[in-house]
Amino acid sequence: MKNVFDITKFGAVSDGVTDCTVAIQKALDAAGEVQGCVTVPPGTYLTGELHMRAHTRLEGYSAWSFRDDGISVLKLCDENAECLLDITGAFGCSVAGISMNGARLGKNIHGILLRWDKANGGGQEDTPTIDDCRIGSFSGDGVRLEHIWCFSVRHSMLHRNGGAGLYIEGWDGFIIDNWFTANAKGGMLADSVAASLTVTGNRVEWNSTAGFKLVNGCAVNITGNYFDRTFGPALWFGDKNGARFSDVTVSSNFFYRGGCPDHNDFTDEYEGSHILFDGAANVTLTGNSFKIGENDGGGGSKSPEYGIVVRNSDVIAATSNVFKNGYLREKIVWDNVGDCVFENNLG
Repeated sequence: MKNVFDITKFGAVSDGVTDCTVAIQKALDAAGEVQGCVTVPPGTYLTGELHMRAHTRLEGYSAWSFRDDGISVLKLCDENAECLLDITGAFGCSVAGISMNGARLGKNIHGILLRWDKANGGGQEDTPTIDDCRIGSFSGDGVRLEHIWCFSVRHSMLHRNGGAGLYIEGWDGFIIDNWFTANAKGGMLADSVAASLTVTGNRVEWNSTAGFKLVNGCAVNITGNYFDRTFGPALWFGDKNGARFSDVTVSSNFFYRGGCPDHNDFTDEYEGSHILFDGAANVTLTGNSFKIGENDGGGGSKSPEYGIVVRNSDVIAATSNVFKNGYLREKIVWDNVGDCVFENNLG
């Protein structure tokens, strides 16, 4: 197929020793000329920073597991890189079936990066798709999207990164059927602005700071996710500095042993909760299940102390949730600010 480019045909070697940056970039550039596809045959390829172009696809053979990278692996070899794969300006690009290993190199190096200096910096919807990838062991974020407009992250594992698994500054995203595991700054972090997100069917576990921390923004649907053993709140909205997150639906999720203090120094005790509203508005929280627990096989702190904490928030309806063995100290903590309703929360 004339529009499909195998990186080994450009000189990439799958020995995990040879620096293949130049070879892989040549393949990406060739694909960029014809809106083509770059394939990564099974093997481990060392690389520095790479750049994709619009309407191209980078494709491998995933076969990754919880503990192993799989068979099409791009492994970072440059401790001075900004990222492994830069997709800024690669409108409509697709990354599929690739494992990216940051090798814990450098400081604040990201796995996949999109960065505009302002909102709508590219003048059109970015629309990248990240699908069936395993992205981990980066000193920065697994995937970092700055001023993103339209994107999807699906059926991928974002794990063991020094930053967040997924960092979002932007809007219009689909975050579906992923694993967010053991990231230092949370499974997902939006500390500037995030809006219009559909977050469904993800497993969010063993992350520090929070499972998902959404500081400022609006319009998010969080449905059918599994939150497990979080060193901080499983969900954290807003902050103490006046940021607010509004227009949220949280439904049919399971929250298990969140708010654990073992890995973090909490700034206040209420971070030991399943859900912390620290500045939120217009929120529906319904049909969720909550349970305390300790580490697998015993050990570690049993957590959390609190179920739901609501502070400096308005128009919060938390109804028909269940808390059998769901908290250690208090089910719901509310500062009596705003128009809030807490009804039929059993257990």
